[in-house]
Amino acid sequence: GHCFPCPQEGCPMMGHYADRFPAKLKRVNQKYFLNTAADPPFATWKQKVFIKLSVVKTLRGDINLVFHDTEGNTKEYEIASGVISQDQVYTKYLDVEINPKNTKKIEFVWNKTIFTLLWARVGAETVNIIHGEDG
Repeated sequence: GHCFPCPQEGCPMMGHYADRFPAKLKRVNQKYFLNTAADPPFATWKQKVFIKLSVVKTLRGDINLVFHDTEGNTKEYEIASGVISQDQVYTKYLDVEINPKNTKKIEFVWNKTIFTLLWARVGAETVNIIHGEDG
């Protein structure tokens, strides 16, 4: 997350497009990591998520985002779990398996625990998503 968002010339890539980043290739003992998706085409898109909640008090549960694409595919990602409160902005880096160009909607989901009062409600005051690469 320290090199996010990507520089203006784009995120360094491995494989076919690695030659676009000659300065990175000259480093000695450079370590490379590659995250892949579980399903073809195995691509992921780095995204940074910020969520500020609209909740009256501190509650317990899970905060998830569900990404929907134009072809009907969905992928769900956990943002936070346990004690949640409106005093905190939840930030997380995600490797999303749905191309931002094909994202139809992003759904906010709160799963409450058994001990949470039935009338308790949680909503997202703001959800901001920064894409790591527009390419």
